[in-house]
Amino acid sequence: MSVEPLAYALILAGGAGTRFWPASRVRRPKQLLPLLGGDPLLVETARRVLPLCGWERILVSTGKHLGPQTSALLPALAPSHLLVEPVARNTAPCIGWATARIARENPSAVVMVLPSDHHVSDEARFRQVLARAVASAATGVITTIGIRPSHPETGYGYIELDGGAEGADVLSVRRFVEKPDRKRAEQFVAGGRHLWNAGMFFFRAADMLAAIRAHLPELARGLDAIDRAAQKGSEEAEVERVFPTLPSISIDHGVMEHTDKLAVVPGDFGWNDVGSWQSAWELAQKDSEGNVAPPHSVLIDAAGNHVVDLRASEGREKKVIALVGVQGLVVVETDDALLIVPRDRAQDVKAVVDKLKETGRGETI
Repeated sequence: MSVEPLAYALILAGGAGTRFWPASRVRRPKQLLPLLGGDPLLVETARRVLPLCGWERILVSTGKHLGPQTSALLPALAPSHLLVEPVARNTAPCIGWATARIARENPSAVVMVLPSDHHVSDEARFRQVLARAVASAATGVITTIGIRPSHPETGYGYIELDGGAEGADVLSVRRFVEKPDRKRAEQFVAGGRHLWNAGMFFFRAADMLAAIRAHLPELARGLDAIDRAAQKGSEEAEVERVFPTLPSISIDHGVMEHTDKLAVVPGDFGWNDVGSWQSAWELAQKDSEGNVAPPHSVLIDAAGNHVVDLRASEGREKKVIALVGVQGLVVVETDDALLIVPRDRAQDVKAVVDKLKETGRGETI
């Protein structure tokens, strides 16, 4: 009789979400917001994986400035399972720290690393795909999930397969590919050998720690120091001391690109990385003219617009927002900022944040 592998979920919740300014701010980033009209994205992420691991095996990694808000959104999460990074060092250090923590309890447990700010429309199918990835990782192969591409997207990284994307639940990975230009993206989709990289990774705790030791020895030494301190009951103080010295590198560049054997489970479960206001508009319920807007707004001869009134969504005084004779705009109203941008330039909102930093207006980001 086979035994199901014990799975833990590590939810990465330290991102900034600058493309959702002015709704997303340094102290209230994208994952803490109900951008799609339901619960905050982080809450939806945790709820999706609960049937696979329960709260007792969910860990959340976030930054020190987001710790209280994150904890408040997830009251069922054990305080010891909220891993607060003293400084941001990209994904490899926080994944390594969480993995080492899990390995102390069960080195053969499988860790599911999941972003906190994505959308999934078919949750049942999503969990089926996760279960396949967990089973693959339990054999000792670091595994990821690849999304079957629906169009030649240039904003995602890709996973290149050794063969085609059909005929098996688990496939062999040839390499990871950086975000392509339009021509290459079209070739990827037409060729049938590439999947979108959704940033989800699955591995036995001991396997990842071995990979970190092989490819990121400086990180491994830092994790060893934290482990030794944990045995003495002083993990928190050691994290404060060691974490800022760890290499700032993603798990993709630090480990995945150097690992000889990787597997991928193809997935098709209504995934969207909710990467910009354009993505939010695509996912939202629209009126007959393709507008997404609160009921107190006024739209005349307007189509394909996305109007967001953060004041009203937070229960404060509504402001009438009127659009006349315009198409394809994003309009976002907050207490201290107003964003107006063509939907097809929604990715450029990050440039506003960069400009505000450059001009010393950090209080607005």
